[in-house]
Amino acid sequence: MRGLFTQTLIAPEQAIDVNGHVNNLEYLRWMQEIATAHSAAQGWDLARYQQTRTSWVIRSHAIEYLRPAFAGETMLLGTWIAGFGEQMSPRKYLFLRADDRKILARAETLWVYVDATIGRPCLIPETFREAFTVIADEAEALQRMAKLAL
Repeated sequence: MRGLFTQTLIAPEQAIDVNGHVNNLEYLRWMQEIATAHSAAQGWDLARYQQTRTSWVIRSHAIEYLRPAFAGETMLLGTWIAGFGEQMSPRKYLFLRADDRKILARAETLWVYVDATIGRPCLIPETFREAFTVIADEAEALQRMAKLAL
C-alpha cells in the first residue's frame, strides 16, 4: 500500500508498566523501529545513510494516548510521511487494536535530515522524496489500515 507502512505487534509482558498497561516509552521505541523499517523498505537503509553520510534526528515527538494496550494484545502500527520541508519532515503514526481497529494512540515525530559528518541540517535529496508517497490526511491512512487483513 503505497505511502503507508504497517507492522503487527503483540504487546509483550515486559512492555507493561506498574499501571498494568503498555508503558509510554514503548510507544516511542516502536515509533523509531517502524520509522527505520519503513525507510529501509523504501531503499533507505543504514548502509545507504552511511554511504550518503546523512542521517535523521528527532526534533520533537507528540503522542496522544486514547486507550490502553495490555500484554498479549495484538496491535497494528502504521506510519507514513505527512509532508516534506527543505530539511524537515513530519512522520505520523497510528496504533490500532487489531481486534476492533480502535485507535489506541496517535503520534507525530518531526524529523530533521542532517549531514552526519558535521551534525547540521541539510537539504532532503530528491531521491529520498521520490522514494516515499506523502499522505497528508490521517483519515486516509486510518481508512487504509482499517481494511488490512492480519
